[in-house]
Amino acid sequence: SISWPHILQQFRETSLLEWVAFVSGVAQVWLALKNKSLTFYFGILSVTLYIWLFFTSGLYAESLLNVYYLIVSIAGIFLWRTKTALPIQKASGKDWQKASFIFVMSWVLMAWVLQQFTQSTVPIADAFVSASAWAGTWLMIHRRLENWIILNISNLSAIPLQWYKGMELTALLTVIYFIIALRGYWQWRKLSIESKSLQ
Repeated sequence: SISWPHILQQFRETSLLEWVAFVSGVAQVWLALKNKSLTFYFGILSVTLYIWLFFTSGLYAESLLNVYYLIVSIAGIFLWRTKTALPIQKASGKDWQKASFIFVMSWVLMAWVLQQFTQSTVPIADAFVSASAWAGTWLMIHRRLENWIILNISNLSAIPLQWYKGMELTALLTVIYFIIALRGYWQWRKLSIESKSLQ
């Protein structure tokens, strides 16, 4: 069984690189909640480190997912001042079809690649976490309320996987992301209701 002394020992043995990735990840989330553009710079630092950390831990699909997050963070610096965001809406049947297609194709393709071309010990689970994050991110880009639900399915799946791979701090960061996503859902839901009342 897992004891608190054992957990504390695991945190003590966490590498400096993962600590920096964790702290910059927390800073990125906090700055995002404060609507500060510095969030992207801390995001770039965090995901760049996680690309390497996930890769060396054998979580190759999550490493690839962070490459995507790196691109999004860089783009965010240049797009931050854009104020023409789409309205928040509930996902339509067509949205769910597209998101499901992204999820299934990504999961199958990544799982196959991981099984055939890497030494991954968790190809199916690793691919699932990333595929659900891809689908959730697609819904987020299109300002669909349910993106937060899909992203939290990814987060919940990632936490035990990261812990299993000895990335305890990263698992803790994912718990923080999970809580933030819950808040994001209720904030977006409130904004969606308010925008409808003004129409």
